[in-house]
Amino acid sequence: MNGLSTPHLLGIRDLTREDIELIFSQADHFKQVINQPIKRVPSLRDITIANLFFENSTRTRLSFELAEKRLSADVINFSASTSSVKKGETLVDTVNNILAMKVDMTVMRHASPGAASFLASRVNSVIVNAGDGTHEHPTQALLDAYSIREQLGSIRGKKVAIVGDIRHSRVALSNIWCLKKLGAEVVLCGPTTLIPKHIESLGVRVSHDLRETLAWCDVANMLRIQLERQEVEVPYFPGLREYSSLFGLDRRLLESLSRKIVIMHPGPINRGVEISSDVADHSQSIILQQVENGVAVRMAVIYLLAQGIKRT
Repeated sequence: MNGLSTPHLLGIRDLTREDIELIFSQADHFKQVINQPIKRVPSLRDITIANLFFENSTRTRLSFELAEKRLSADVINFSASTSSVKKGETLVDTVNNILAMKVDMTVMRHASPGAASFLASRVNSVIVNAGDGTHEHPTQALLDAYSIREQLGSIRGKKVAIVGDIRHSRVALSNIWCLKKLGAEVVLCGPTTLIPKHIESLGVRVSHDLRETLAWCDVANMLRIQLERQEVEVPYFPGLREYSSLFGLDRRLLESLSRKIVIMHPGPINRGVEISSDVADHSQSIILQQVENGVAVRMAVIYLLAQGIKRT
């Protein structure tokens, strides 16, 4: 029987706090596994998983693929650029054709918000959302929260700042829901133009002063400026140099703070824009730990969801 309260992972909003804690507990086990000489377990050797990426991805796609192979699942990788989608085939038809090959679980990234939910209501497969437009990126939020828990011991009561392009970030939205469910305080920091209206209704505060925000927080999650999603005639800020001077984190600013804070980034990093190289590589940065934890957390998610799949 499925250990989670939901048959799919479509977004953090669908998870309970108990679900998240169960994922973390399972990830603790799998993190031990991937740090052993033999990094594979036979847990899902009778499960076939298709990775469907309709948007470009490196870290997320590789992390999912590695997590699946560590669990001994059979893996199919799909790229939209070389598929029949380019010939006009619909998303549902594409996925149903793949599922006809006896695929049990589908991991999908898509540019359209809600694509994962749309698919889950129309095909007979467990769906894992690997990012849907500017909506959600649930496994990134889970690995971010897991990394905070690992670094600080717990999340409840911790002060977390999410800095940068909140408007276009699926990472920000999933992180807000995840951190709030686990009892953290959250402040969003960035230019007014990159903060969505009414975002405070999610129980967060908004700041436009980076120094003040960093002095308050225990953890700063620095988000990438997503220029590829900013297709407007009037730009959201004058230029990258101006953005960096006001909302970029460099070593001088970091070391001027009265106490040490944890630095995070979901990647890819625009070095010299939202974060300088010497901060990305600083001892207070846990960016590479986030990447490592991503494999363990995705193993946990896939393993727990697979418990609801009927073996034949």
